[in-house]
Amino acid sequence: MTRAPIRLTAYSHGAGCACKLSPTELGEVMAGLTPARAPDLLVGRSHGDDALVWRRPDGRALVATVDVFTPIVDDAATWGRIAAVNAGSDVFAMGGRPLFALAFAAWPREQLPLALLAEVLEAGQDAAMDGGWVVGGGHTIDGAEPLYGQAVVGEVDPDRMLVNAAARPGDALVLTKPLGTGLVTTAVKRREPDAHRPGGELAAIYEAALAEMLRSNGPAAQAALERGARAGTDVTGFGLLNHLREVLLASDVAARIDVEAVPRLPGIDDLLARDEIPGGTRRNLAHARPHLEVGDGIVEEDLVLLADAQTSGGLLLALAPDAATDLVACLTSQGHTAAQVGVVTDGPAGKIAVA
Repeated sequence: MTRAPIRLTAYSHGAGCACKLSPTELGEVMAGLTPARAPDLLVGRSHGDDALVWRRPDGRALVATVDVFTPIVDDAATWGRIAAVNAGSDVFAMGGRPLFALAFAAWPREQLPLALLAEVLEAGQDAAMDGGWVVGGGHTIDGAEPLYGQAVVGEVDPDRMLVNAAARPGDALVLTKPLGTGLVTTAVKRREPDAHRPGGELAAIYEAALAEMLRSNGPAAQAALERGARAGTDVTGFGLLNHLREVLLASDVAARIDVEAVPRLPGIDDLLARDEIPGGTRRNLAHARPHLEVGDGIVEEDLVLLADAQTSGGLLLALAPDAATDLVACLTSQGHTAAQVGVVTDGPAGKIAVA
């Protein structure tokens, strides 16, 4: 008897990075923790950066991160690859180069075959190798729902890092991937199993979302560093608005976002019109809304997209306008969907004008 395909997303409460605590909830938790301090801790958690940076005696530095999430797609191997690319992105977002990783997985062994877990681990290992790092070990537990991710360690030049606290008024803001993966994966999770397969109503937008989630941020980070970028982050579970706000708060600046310039996945407007909105995206927008200055003509769907919880999203970079123009041209020529989406301004720290 042929077994029916297993829908991994049916075993999780949320999809990918949308399963994370909201910015509000995380802020409440972190507010009660004593900040870590050490002479060699160059970048910790104080500014919301993507990874910690630790100075080595030779003048270089280590950069380390961990990222774990529930299934974002039903295919085990595709989930493993996306999770690995997403974990390595935090090192790239600091301007670093990943070296090695430890994998982590939780698995409901009585509900799901262990062979599927092996597919996840193998695919994550292959994606890491493609991205330039090695998965050398890890840890597994018997869990209530599937989880997979990696703790990635890399190296970075302390004098050439991408950090949240380095944005300056006048810098252009560049986004290196389109928005909308949270909306797409939520729609897939809610539809019939064939909706995202070839010929299905979501097939085209689903394939576009997969291509972006599987795209490494390594080339974009390297291109940005070559053009003098010093400030940046990747756009993941908190959405563009809240990740941008972390940069603005750390840099004591404000920003203006041009909604029309923000790249979006093809067909995403239809999902917005149908209210296919993840819970994580709604929480993101609720957290960001008090800090927004919304211009005339901006509709609620625009704000939802800017708050959409991304998985393996693009980099958001602040750099000189001429360099930004050159960066967009370079990435576009390589097949990236990159665009200048706004500008850093003087103003109350963390304030975002949406125009």
